[in-house]
Amino acid sequence: MKIRFAQYGIAHAHAAGKASALKSSPGVDFCGVYEPDPDVRGRLGTASAYQGVHWFGSKGEMLDDDTIAAIAVEGPVSRNLEHAGEVLERGKHVWLDKPAGTEWEAFRELIGMANRKGLLLQLGYMFRYNAGFRFILDWVRKGEFGEVFSVRGRMSTYLNEERRRRLSIYQGGILFELLCHLIDIVVALLGRPQRVTSFLRNDLGTVPAFRDNRATVFEYARAIAILESAAMEVSAFPSRRLEVYGTRGSAILEPFEPQPVLRLCLDGDRDGFVKGWQTVPVEARPRYVASLAALVADIREEKEPDRSLDHELTVQETVLRASGVLQ
Repeated sequence: MKIRFAQYGIAHAHAAGKASALKSSPGVDFCGVYEPDPDVRGRLGTASAYQGVHWFGSKGEMLDDDTIAAIAVEGPVSRNLEHAGEVLERGKHVWLDKPAGTEWEAFRELIGMANRKGLLLQLGYMFRYNAGFRFILDWVRKGEFGEVFSVRGRMSTYLNEERRRRLSIYQGGILFELLCHLIDIVVALLGRPQRVTSFLRNDLGTVPAFRDNRATVFEYARAIAILESAAMEVSAFPSRRLEVYGTRGSAILEPFEPQPVLRLCLDGDRDGFVKGWQTVPVEARPRYVASLAALVADIREEKEPDRSLDHELTVQETVLRASGVLQ
């Protein structure tokens, strides 16, 4: 039986991609989209992802439809916590895009509501089901790298002045917008950091309020993670990388997509791999598809969620600590 799914908002950078995934999923009956801002609908609603999709005439038409089991919340980050709360209040599961706003207490209340109501709330961090990241996460959990003592990551982009202005309202700047994806991975690998130290810089200078060059250090009892992001890097996608170093081996993932390239180093032959450095074949997967399939399976109670609500809470707390919003 297909899960009836809707989408609330289309302003998020991932919104069209999520709509495409919903349309193509064999487990989903994508029953429509509601966009509260007519200007946004006029500007973005003509994208191919929305061709042939039903547009709800009102918020109530979507939220009050008891046949709809889940809603993807894809509006502006500044409004998404409010929208997600409306969805949970109506007893529906939430696929909430990242990052989860700037209001810590509001997000904690959302997590509490989901817990009380027995509902799912999955954050839209797009690398959770990337095959390269999955390989690294699985190997760390199995102890294949020994004790992990160092993680390094870089995820940058190039933003024009208009995007910089729009994002300058967020204290965390490019970290809040982009590096949150790797913070999600670091928390999955190492848990909640004991201490977070960020360097919040504006180095291009075109929009002084926008923190466009960031580095953050996450300290653990026996490990350290360092993440970097800049908003003025030329051809940034091929240089996005994650490095994991342990006492029995290491892994370097670069690039992340469209075709991940994973290099693996081991202290000895095991699990079909050899001592020393080698390249591991990993599958190229489209964004959002596996994440949606996992959420559908969770709604059907075919498996336990791959990320707990506690994980979502820790990730958001860590993003806000790194952004300077929380101490």
